[in-house]
Amino acid sequence: MIEPFDDTYFMKKALQEAEAAFEKNEIPVGALIVAENRIIARAHNLTEMLHDVTAHAEMQAITAAANYLGGKYLKGCTLYVTLEPCQMCAGALYWSQIDRIVFAARDEQRGFLTMGGKLHPKTTVSSGILEAEAAVLLKRFFIEKRNLN
Repeated sequence: MIEPFDDTYFMKKALQEAEAAFEKNEIPVGALIVAENRIIARAHNLTEMLHDVTAHAEMQAITAAANYLGGKYLKGCTLYVTLEPCQMCAGALYWSQIDRIVFAARDEQRGFLTMGGKLHPKTTVSSGILEAEAAVLLKRFFIEKRNLN
């Protein structure tokens, strides 16, 4: 029997957020934060719309989850994000003390693993969940961007 609320289930929901970003001409990264198998925050990139380089999907999700919980720490929570967090987002995730991060595709150029970013010592990381689907969406976005210019 397949667990209805597993990493694949939640990553599919994060991919829906990435699709929403794509439709808004934002880099298609989606994120959500889950606590006790409940989605408490959904977000996608809003850097273009808000003219804010910090409006990454993860940052939006952290803020929404903290507001939902009524506190700044995300202990007992999991972040699902379609692209490996950048160094800035990893820093915010460090301070949030989130329990777990699950990302789909690696960001070989700007991801926190490449850049040497650190997470809270108790945070665990899983990757590769729906990696191909997330990578295809990102590649499609940038191909379309190049063809328009």
